[in-house]
Amino acid sequence: MTSRSEDSDVDQGLEQGADTGGDERPEARLARAVRAAEQALIEFEIAVETFRVEVENFSRLHHQRLGPMYARLDELEAQIAEARAARTGDPEDLRRAREARAAVMPMPGVEELFHDWIDADGLSPEAAAMLTERPVQPPKRVRPGEEARRLYRELARKAHPDLAREEGERKRREEFITRVNAAYARGDERLLRELSAEWEAGPAPAEERLDESEELYARLEWLAERKDMLSALARELEESAIGAMLRMAPDDPDRLLEEIAEQLLAQVSERENELSGLVQ
Repeated sequence: MTSRSEDSDVDQGLEQGADTGGDERPEARLARAVRAAEQALIEFEIAVETFRVEVENFSRLHHQRLGPMYARLDELEAQIAEARAARTGDPEDLRRAREARAAVMPMPGVEELFHDWIDADGLSPEAAAMLTERPVQPPKRVRPGEEARRLYRELARKAHPDLAREEGERKRREEFITRVNAAYARGDERLLRELSAEWEAGPAPAEERLDESEELYARLEWLAERKDMLSALARELEESAIGAMLRMAPDDPDRLLEEIAEQLLAQVSERENELSGLVQ
């Protein structure tokens, strides 16, 4: 999860451009401020991306594990309302029965069936399994392991596109970091190690050419805009339903799913008993 301290670190890096103490040349101080802001922003972006991956993985696992239980509860609620309306004939009960039935999720259309089945690498493992009539395996983890997180952070610091000064180098870094993000989202430690070796064997980064005040001020402005965008994304993730659930159990989200599943199973049993009493 992102933190307020990470956000403030970026602000501090951006504010260093206003420091005019000492005999250092203004351009040198500004260049140092830009480098500090870049590193702070990269660390903040790593934290946001890490939390985004956690939210995405938890959301998928939440849907796979608990979706059928929620659907069963909705169906039972509709059946209970319909049974009660059939018994009483009361107009209000009939209205509630119609509303309960309308709330039951209908059979999805073709587009909905294939929603989120295709990612950057083609069909997702779940989709491929279903189309080949193999059992669908749930994700093995809610979040990438510690080693995957370490490898990702190292690669993000070294290969981040914001460190490029030439458009060609920026494009190369963007393409590479896209592959890094995909491997990290899957928690693929082996692939992250391979990508780390690939980066080390690649061309050496070009020397920085930060010698003009106009360029440096423009860079600081761009970094400030980027920081605002990332802050908005972090707030959106943290305030989402899944983000709120992760905040409840940041160290053991798997256990949180188990607890919710137990509660839903108890509710299903309770509704089944209530329905049984109504239809007897």
